[in-house]
Amino acid sequence: MKRKKDLPNDVPKRERAKKIIVILAILAAVGLTIILSINFYVVFSSADKITTADCAADFGADCILVLGAGVRSDGTPSDMLADRLDVGIELYFAGAAPALLLTGDDSEYHNEVTVMAQYCIDAGVPDEDIIRDGEGYCTYDSINRASGVYGAEKIIIVTQEYHLYRAIYIADAFGIDSVGVSSTLRGYAGQIFRDIREVAARNKDFLTSIFKPEPSSGQ
Repeated sequence: MKRKKDLPNDVPKRERAKKIIVILAILAAVGLTIILSINFYVVFSSADKITTADCAADFGADCILVLGAGVRSDGTPSDMLADRLDVGIELYFAGAAPALLLTGDDSEYHNEVTVMAQYCIDAGVPDEDIIRDGEGYCTYDSINRASGVYGAEKIIIVTQEYHLYRAIYIADAFGIDSVGVSSTLRGYAGQIFRDIREVAARNKDFLTSIFKPEPSSGQ
């Protein structure tokens, strides 16, 4: 059988469709390049400020900022949060700073900071050396408030390594002298998802660090 010839109007439509596909592919490639470039910029610009607990002990910080994470239904810290607290407590007893600044969501349906504070008290940290920031609803808010609300100028940030890069980057944007100590003490379930999500979070906070919006209200 002889193949049917394209109707005259079909050729322009196919050409337009091809052009649209090419344009969309180019835009997607450009967008992905921008996203990855910002991600790597945040990581590499902060990497040299990640240090060991021993080195951080000589940093002379105003406080040790422990970033919040999930808590279990029984009122105990998740593995990730417990590791952050253990490293923060270790730094405190090593004399790295005179106080622990515990920051997280302590709103009506969360009790991160309450759980964090009790964990530190149970470990022997005096209550008067614990600063509770229950309005650290995200990393940006926590860093912003450490400076703007609590007056911290020199801090040690404690969280898992994948998270440290962004936290340090935000601190730099606010002119806070900071170092980070990793609390990655084990493997964590769902870490691949967190690593992917962190790429988007680094891009978001790259922008918030430029425009510096007010901390969220938590409402």
